[in-house]
Amino acid sequence: MKYLIAILIPPLGMLLAGRVGLAILCFLLMITILGWPLAAIWAMLVVNNSENDARLRRAMRQQGRR
Repeated sequence: MKYLIAILIPPLGMLLAGRVGLAILCFLLMITILGWPLAAIWAMLVVNNSENDARLRRAMRQQGRR
């Protein structure tokens, strides 16, 4: 769901990933017709990176409990 939001509304996707500053920059890029596809790709990368970071933190917590 986050990926779909990142494609359709890139700044909102970045906000959901917790990146407020990047969301503002993404909005500025998105307001141009040519910048929208770039903003969508950028938002997808940010959301993917955010989910990978969360997955890594969970794995590290699991490892510390053993």
